[in-house]
Amino acid sequence: MTTLASSYSDATRYPDMTPYPSRRSPTYARNGMVAASQPQAAQVGRDILARGGNAVDAAIATAAALTVVEPTGCGIGGDAFALVWIASDDQGNGQLHGLNASGTAPATLTRDAVLEAGHSNVPLYGWTPVTVPGTPSAWAELSRRFGKLDFASLLEPAIRLAREGFPVSPIIASLWQRDTANFKRHLEGDATRPWFETFTTNGKAPEAGAWWSCEAQARTLESIAKSQAESFYRGELAERIDAFSRETGGYLRKEDLAAYHPEWVDPISARYRDVDVWEIPPNGQGLVALMALRILDGFPPAHRDDPELLHRQLEAMKLAYTDGKTHISQPDHMTYSVEQLLSDAYTEQRRDLIGDQAIDPQPGKPNAGGTVYLATADADGNMVSFIQSNYHGFGSGIVVPDTGIALQNRGHDFSLDENHDNCLQPGKKTFHTIIPGFLTQHGKALGPFGVMGGFMQPQGHVQVVMNLVDFGLNPQSALDAPRWQWMGERTIGIEHGYSPALVRAMSARGHDMQVAHDNRSYGRGQVILRDPQTGIYCGGTEPRTDAAIAVL
Repeated sequence: MTTLASSYSDATRYPDMTPYPSRRSPTYARNGMVAASQPQAAQVGRDILARGGNAVDAAIATAAALTVVEPTGCGIGGDAFALVWIASDDQGNGQLHGLNASGTAPATLTRDAVLEAGHSNVPLYGWTPVTVPGTPSAWAELSRRFGKLDFASLLEPAIRLAREGFPVSPIIASLWQRDTANFKRHLEGDATRPWFETFTTNGKAPEAGAWWSCEAQARTLESIAKSQAESFYRGELAERIDAFSRETGGYLRKEDLAAYHPEWVDPISARYRDVDVWEIPPNGQGLVALMALRILDGFPPAHRDDPELLHRQLEAMKLAYTDGKTHISQPDHMTYSVEQLLSDAYTEQRRDLIGDQAIDPQPGKPNAGGTVYLATADADGNMVSFIQSNYHGFGSGIVVPDTGIALQNRGHDFSLDENHDNCLQPGKKTFHTIIPGFLTQHGKALGPFGVMGGFMQPQGHVQVVMNLVDFGLNPQSALDAPRWQWMGERTIGIEHGYSPALVRAMSARGHDMQVAHDNRSYGRGQVILRDPQTGIYCGGTEPRTDAAIAVL
């Protein structure tokens, strides 16, 4: 006979055994809020706010904790981006700042070297796709410019979690098991053996509820904390990364790390209805979301379940994404500028391609002229939209021995076509999938939002923005709503929450509709919105993962 206790154990260990959809209410607070994909990380950020830290401090502490409790999506060896709203008063006025902490290709990683190694594309695993990690630099730079508390104190909770351990949550356990099985199929040799030694126990990933700790990661976080990340780029950690790379045939060198610095950038925006949507400029793919929203803004609002609306959404995203994959790269390598791609004339040109039937989009030519996401807010109206990622799960499969540093595989997105804007070059930043978002209205802050998940991210941004702006959904409902994603050519993945009649209507228009049986690839988001009149925050968190909101 199955007991209540055994049923509870099975349901927590295996997420797909939870048979009924849950309903979450939006969360309200005045003195501070942290929305993150892991409850323990959200609580870390909340505790920092309680100690007198601001939204920036909370974001750093939460991000560091996430590298420990959600290693399937981010790590010390990944990249990061942030949009930071610094309030000037309690009426929603202030300034938005952008931080690009994505890394560059190593100096020895050339197109010719990759081709000579027998690759027709930059591979997904091993040393070849490893670029300079930017995440530790993002934490230190945000603290230096906008933080209130001592930087070392912000990493203390993450260090404690890594050293003392934590129970692995259900979705993370399932992703960990998936990635372990995948790495067993694709990884071999001295370069990738440390991944198994660091992130498995005798080759097995932890199950949900299992206690997990990583002393090596704790020591690495301590080194980063004490040196304000200098040890990672110009110290003992850089030396260890360099030594392991040389020993196992890698391209990354300590000189690449020493030369790296994060970059403050001016956020880019597009008006959708009466709301301004803000993104990080290229090399990030936030431009894709803005291009799609610009196209959709030219159509009248419609009911969320109107087949015409869904068809337009799908076609607009296909057009925007095709342009993004063709044109987005490091800005000084782009043939067309952000302004050209968002111009009225080009937007209208792309919008005119949307008819009654699905099309196979081709990139246009304007006239010349995979990740964790978190959001924080404090009592003073400061807010942070922050995202960091290893790219594909744990990343490249390269872990520097005895450090807990899993290195990203972001370089996989480089093209080897010498005529492509995003062609691999040493010292160049590749097209980047991770994108934080922010909303303002009439110059006043509404708040941070984001949807993590590789190429789903701009698609998730468009859908969440429309849910909030067009359909009047609160932040939680905007995240609960079912999603779709363009998967190439005319193939559309769509979640079960859409009605069968709507799916059939899309099929009749020529879309190849694939109803999803696993929603883990449909993005995981967080939203915090602030009422400029009352200062009350309203937050929503992702039902597709083990997410939580912590409030002060």
